[in-house]
Amino acid sequence: MQFSPASTLPRRLTSRGLEVLPGVLLTAAIALVATGIGSVLPVLGSAVPAIIIGVLLSLLRPRIMRTHEKTDARIQPGIAYSSKFLLQLAVVLLGVQLSLGSILQVGLESLPIMLTTLTVCLLGAWLIGRMLRTERRLTTLIGVGTGICGASAIAAISPVIGAASAEIAYAVSTIFLFNILAVIVFPVIGHALNLDPHTFGLFAGTAVNDTSSVVAAAGAYSTAALGFAVVVKLVRTLMIIPISVGLSVMEARRDGNGQRLNGKRIAKLVPWFLIGFIVVAVINSTGLIPDAPREVLVTLSVFLIAMALAGIGLSTDIPALRRAGWRPLALGGILWMLVTLTALGTIAVTSSFA
Repeated sequence: MQFSPASTLPRRLTSRGLEVLPGVLLTAAIALVATGIGSVLPVLGSAVPAIIIGVLLSLLRPRIMRTHEKTDARIQPGIAYSSKFLLQLAVVLLGVQLSLGSILQVGLESLPIMLTTLTVCLLGAWLIGRMLRTERRLTTLIGVGTGICGASAIAAISPVIGAASAEIAYAVSTIFLFNILAVIVFPVIGHALNLDPHTFGLFAGTAVNDTSSVVAAAGAYSTAALGFAVVVKLVRTLMIIPISVGLSVMEARRDGNGQRLNGKRIAKLVPWFLIGFIVVAVINSTGLIPDAPREVLVTLSVFLIAMALAGIGLSTDIPALRRAGWRPLALGGILWMLVTLTALGTIAVTSSFA
């Protein structure tokens, strides 16, 4: 077996950097514009304008591709890089706002609401999916995606239940639509109910079904709500593990087509950025990060979030939403409202006993 010399590593990194640079520059330009809008209209922040600008530009991409196919192909790698890696990096950097003690406290505080919304969502998916006659695996994907963490949960459980690529695409498209609605509607709900940043962070972290949308909604509400919402969301992400194990057992009993989980596969279900987030929070707990660098890292994380959401907006596949049909969209919409109302109701009940 031949190994590539270590000297090729810088060359590969340079090549990868040049490959993603055009798209990254585009998302950075959108983030700058969005940051400017957010400075003029603080209630919007930079997250909401970034994703809206990205979606609007995505509607123009088919026309642009017809005359500038090479340009579109050149920016695509950087758009994908921004929407995935830069978002994950931003989440890691948000760990500088928290300590290990606060993470444990948030986990304990949010667990009852988290388990309640997840239970309602999964039971609702089973019942409403049968009423709407949506396909079983598609129902499972939409239910778990809505109840846990959107596309990440869908990607994690799709091999477990043996989902087809079309089912995965439909589920992701459906989830994405309500992610966008949550980013726009949830801050309005929060202000209408006069929720403090702590309560809104708990609400957004448990009721929004994708990490990027949680970050966008909480960031649009307030910086104070952002850090808390991210912790709640990351704790909620861990629900992927027991749900995946349970579905694996059910599929094995049903027809044996699902992929059985072993220790290695279970370990892969824990996203690397969750581990990175906790590591940064642990370092911050020691007091090793001075105030000035911490503020810089927080500002950087907010800008990276705007870049990531610009990339997500640019990647929006509007035709895929149309092709999904009304039944999956109806199921996703009903579950989204169920989770939202359950989260608000559970927060109201638990806070009254606090």
